[in-house]
Amino acid sequence: MTAWGRAARLVMTVLAAIALLAGTAVGDDAHFPFGPFRMFSTTDRIDAPVNSTRVEAIDVSGRRFVLTDELSGLRRAEIEGHAAAFRQDPSLLRDVAEAYSRRHPDKPPLTQVTVVVRRYALRGGVPTGDYEDTVQMTWRRR
Repeated sequence: MTAWGRAARLVMTVLAAIALLAGTAVGDDAHFPFGPFRMFSTTDRIDAPVNSTRVEAIDVSGRRFVLTDELSGLRRAEIEGHAAAFRQDPSLLRDVAEAYSRRHPDKPPLTQVTVVVRRYALRGGVPTGDYEDTVQMTWRRR
């Protein structure tokens, strides 16, 4: 390797090390991979409640069911990621109903889509069996 090649590699290595150290000191998720990814760099209390988001639906026949990602094509993380927008404008949940209809044109259309967060109680890091459901937002077909 030429002297120029070694110098270029050394400079790049030093710059990468500086970026990693700076990201570790003051970075956040937006700076990943040079900043810590919060999901992996923090912990909750062992008895802190655990939230689980689910989407429920009601079709025109009155059948209520959990709208899984297999049924709608939308992952729970996508629903959670858009939760603020859904809270601000629940009519956006119509898109979830339409995604279901596109995947299942033979099934009755949805008349309601609801996002529910279940908080599971823990004791010693183990579920106690107690939980609380909170409806976050609902869309109803007019």
